[in-house]
Amino acid sequence: MKLLTVARDLRRRKARERVDRFVAEGIRAVEELLKSPIGVEGALIAPRLADTPRGRALRAAIGDRKIVVQEVTDDEFASAADTENPQGILAIAVIPDRTLAAVASHGPARILVLDAVQDPGNVGTLVRTAAALGATATLALPGTVDLWNAKVVRSAMGAHFHHSCLTGSWDDLRMLGAETALTVWGADAAGEPLDGLEPPERLALVVGNEGGGLSSESRSRADRLIALPVTSAVESLNVAVAAGIILYELRR
Repeated sequence: MKLLTVARDLRRRKARERVDRFVAEGIRAVEELLKSPIGVEGALIAPRLADTPRGRALRAAIGDRKIVVQEVTDDEFASAADTENPQGILAIAVIPDRTLAAVASHGPARILVLDAVQDPGNVGTLVRTAAALGATATLALPGTVDLWNAKVVRSAMGAHFHHSCLTGSWDDLRMLGAETALTVWGADAAGEPLDGLEPPERLALVVGNEGGGLSSESRSRADRLIALPVTSAVESLNVAVAAGIILYELRR
């Protein structure tokens, strides 16, 4: 396997979906990946990785794990990298085979649902926040940026490797709800104030697009629309900030 060719190809969503592989780029991301149970198939390494003690330690850890390595020039690495200032390390790994039914079919559940959230930085932050606040899974509906996009993976800072990140549809939520009584709340500025509401044991929280908010389908399918009380000086909050506050309140 020519890792450079594969890494270049995995910049495309269709390629990631076709082979169920993703790229983790950067020292921090690869360090976290190596701590997880996710299978690592290879690493692309450029000379600049050896510029720091941390980079050299990571190179040694990859060698200890007997992971296949391809050494490339800095220019070759840049052709596969997704960052402006690459750190010289990129790993190719297997996207975990998880389903919504498998991770959330029994017991209490908090599922964060992303409805056409398109900014990779926001989505990475949402995944990390969901993991930090004990959400069962994060589900991306159609129109949402790929959860395994390299920028999303980097923004989540390792959360993907321990938190269930899934791509699905309203049909998946509907089937899960029909089988296990899942309630759906949608976050919307015009919804009921979250203060005082008693959340159900099994809940899917839907957050919407950065500019347009919830889609009409999400509004129609939600059992309840809820809102964070904010001052009149601010129209709305960033989607990742709002989701974090709501998940924290639900946890309490």
